[in-house]
Amino acid sequence: MYSEENVQNIAPAIDELINLKPAVSDDLDTRKYEVIRRNGTLTIYDSSKIHVALTKAFLAVEGNKAAASRRIHDAVAELTHQVERALFRRMPDGGTIHIEDIQDQVELALMRGTYHKVARAYVLYRAERSKKRQNSQSEAMQNVPIIHVTAEDGSQKVLDIDAISQIVNEACEGLNDVDAERVLKGAVKNLFDGILEKEVATALTMSARVLIEHEPNYGYVAARLLLNSISKEAFSFLDLSDEVILFENVQQLYGEYFEAYINTAVDLELLSPELKHFDLQMLAKAIDLKRDYQFNYLGIQTLYDRYFIHSDEVRIELPQAFFMRVAMGLAMNEIHREEKAIEFYHLLSSFDFMCSTPTLFNSGTLRPQLSSCYLTTVPDSLEGIYESLRDNALLSKYAGGLGNDWTPVRGLGSHIKGTNGKSQGVIPFLKVVNDTAVAVNQGGKRKGAVCAYLETWHIDIEEFLDLRKNTGDERRRTHDMNTANWVPDLFMERVSADQQWTLFSPEEVPDLHDLSGEKFKTRYEYYEQLADAGEMTVFKRVSAQTLWRKMLGQLFETGHPWITFKDPCNIRYTNQHVGVVHSSNLCTEITLHTNEKEVAVCNLGSVNLVQHIDDGKLDMAKLEKTISTAMRMLDNVIEYNYYAIPAARNSNHKHRPVGLGVMGFQDSLYKLNIAYASEQAVEFADRSMEAISYFTLKSSNALAKERGSYSSYKGSLWSQGTLPIDSLKVMQQQRGDYLQVDFSESLDWESLREDIVNYGMRNSNCLAIAPTATISNICGVSQSIEPTYQNLFVKSNLSGEFIVINPYLVDDLKALKIWDDVMVNDLKYFDGSIQSIDRIPDELKEKYATAFEIDSRWLIEAASRRQKWLDQSQSLNLYLAQPSGRQLDQLYKLAWVRGLKTTYYLRTLGATHVEKSVENNTQMEAAPKVCSITDPDCEACQ
Repeated sequence: MYSEENVQNIAPAIDELINLKPAVSDDLDTRKYEVIRRNGTLTIYDSSKIHVALTKAFLAVEGNKAAASRRIHDAVAELTHQVERALFRRMPDGGTIHIEDIQDQVELALMRGTYHKVARAYVLYRAERSKKRQNSQSEAMQNVPIIHVTAEDGSQKVLDIDAISQIVNEACEGLNDVDAERVLKGAVKNLFDGILEKEVATALTMSARVLIEHEPNYGYVAARLLLNSISKEAFSFLDLSDEVILFENVQQLYGEYFEAYINTAVDLELLSPELKHFDLQMLAKAIDLKRDYQFNYLGIQTLYDRYFIHSDEVRIELPQAFFMRVAMGLAMNEIHREEKAIEFYHLLSSFDFMCSTPTLFNSGTLRPQLSSCYLTTVPDSLEGIYESLRDNALLSKYAGGLGNDWTPVRGLGSHIKGTNGKSQGVIPFLKVVNDTAVAVNQGGKRKGAVCAYLETWHIDIEEFLDLRKNTGDERRRTHDMNTANWVPDLFMERVSADQQWTLFSPEEVPDLHDLSGEKFKTRYEYYEQLADAGEMTVFKRVSAQTLWRKMLGQLFETGHPWITFKDPCNIRYTNQHVGVVHSSNLCTEITLHTNEKEVAVCNLGSVNLVQHIDDGKLDMAKLEKTISTAMRMLDNVIEYNYYAIPAARNSNHKHRPVGLGVMGFQDSLYKLNIAYASEQAVEFADRSMEAISYFTLKSSNALAKERGSYSSYKGSLWSQGTLPIDSLKVMQQQRGDYLQVDFSESLDWESLREDIVNYGMRNSNCLAIAPTATISNICGVSQSIEPTYQNLFVKSNLSGEFIVINPYLVDDLKALKIWDDVMVNDLKYFDGSIQSIDRIPDELKEKYATAFEIDSRWLIEAASRRQKWLDQSQSLNLYLAQPSGRQLDQLYKLAWVRGLKTTYYLRTLGATHVEKSVENNTQMEAAPKVCSITDPDCEACQ
């Protein structure tokens, strides 16, 4: 057995080894770190102590063998390095670590290094030492030591254990399977004499946070503990209170707080002075503080880090005040604005619906840029190109995501009449676009984001495909922007028939840009004849299949360009009488027309679908009510919005497009006990989207009766009684056998069609399914229409890293009485997959199959059913664990044949792992990658 006694017997070997230089992590200044000892005192961190402890463990197992000395030393040096990396990677600027955390990391390093016998000896030694400490200490010494807390002014007071115990107890109240004492003990262990007051709150939150993998409800405990410290921060700034006990004091002070918050934020020029003119007492009384308890930890942390109003990095905004502020901004121009603000507030704070991130950022502020996406067409002139770049910068400054149509710009080698020279083509300008997006990073709140679109017949298309490669001339590479192919149906037909494809420069074929369907085909073939006759200066013939394979190859290798389809976007476009859709947006869900005079704008928000599932079915009455209010909010965005450029204002006021989408689709399937890869899921996608579409169009029609139709309504498909389902039938007439879709319907579309013809539509476009990357985190539901990525993983975004566990799976495993620590470890080992865990029944394995375990054809089938009801498109990611050229070819051809307008990221399975954290370890390692080629979250739209 490993003990102090037998270690002393091998002291000479220990001395030989520990006199060698201990391992210290590269460029790590360990002097910035301190260790909390078991008695609460601090000591300077010393890596040699880890080195000694590891050496003792090896020698206790392997004995005093001179031949093994060097090998043991090398192993100990590497393990010490691993321990330090795990301890300090999230603390680059210094901090404190508890002695037990260091020992936990030593255990983990030994186990990961497969030194199982040494690890066992080390564990036994720790247990023995712990027992000796307990036996040698009096009962009083085992209690929490006296700890002094340091306030911001430098004064100190004794930590009130009873007070923090009350906070933890309130945070755990009403939650199943959580233990307040466990949270409190974990926090106290990380306290030390002289600790800053705000670090006590952090220790409480982190103590609950590390338990989330064992019990999802600890996510709510951590959220409530964080909310406690946020409340204290806001109330202290407004001189309302120095002491906050989670719910009781907040509830008593909220009325006073809300009025003080609005007035202070206006005085600090953070909010519009117009908000002062609301009846603030009336609004404060309408606030429901119990809704704070809906947040999980990721949601409240995201709001705190990125959304709340702050002054000098001090947040003065609390969650319910935040939602009311957003609601007030959207009700600014309403006649009965307090009533509407309260109605909007209740919709947002209930999580039944959530506005997009720009709306949440800026509603009620001095510059309310609330719109999500901007689409532009870049003209073929130097002045026009740089004007477009200027527009990009201005739109990005105020948190707009951008989609640029570059097809009109002449290609490489084409003639420039003004200089009698030759053009360098599109590619060099895209490099400037890329760097502009980096420089103008959405007002400093998140990364600038832009996507460039190019039609497949453009002479520069082959170089365009290479833009994201990591090799080649860096002056012709764009590593920070997105790209997308704008693919005509004719190209897909040529690929299927293994025919030739001709590339042109747009100044020689100027009308192709504005044509689609049969008209495009006729004119394209005419230009091919001119090329054959020698009447074209710049053109190139390629095999359609060869170009298609390169498109798919680059998509796999670099994640770009995405595949989007020109003809479905135009044939089904509701406002085709006033313009042509030349591109989609940054996230491929918006399909609106653009030209040199009109910049398309879309205003987004998403229905939380799972909130509308009740008693095993879709609650139609609640859904209709939600959508009616949501559409009014989105329509109000158009009036109240700040427009950075006139072309965006003119377009938005003329056509009034909005994009109502969904999130929580996967949660809804869980709640209905339906597997994603099933006919039932496809049918649910169809019927739920039909209902959303029906109520959305009905709401826009009702707004038209009240406020009037959008100005370009006359001549639109709406005015002709052509609804999305009808436009799909028109596309079938043009596509023939190349379109294979379901046309089933279940609601009374005929009466709605009559109302639209008679009374009009308030909005040219109404429906679009965005990624909802961030707002779904706020609401604590699955993103958009996405399948579950993993059932247990560490999510990484701009707010940090968060353990995410599937609560539906945990509930089902609890019902089977098989949720335990062993199951947690199994989930970690299998990277969040349950397919290889024998004791889980097959029906649960089917229900909880993750994104890479689902055949992506199921995602396309469900998307096809949704697409028939959408007047715009959907951000559809596709997943392939081990992609092949044949799989990619079949998948994207299926997307085209099923009538999809666009696709989004192709996500392939990279080297993934789940954080192997243990209780009492607050440091998290790197998050598993969702994709080997791309950031998993597009946050520009939402």
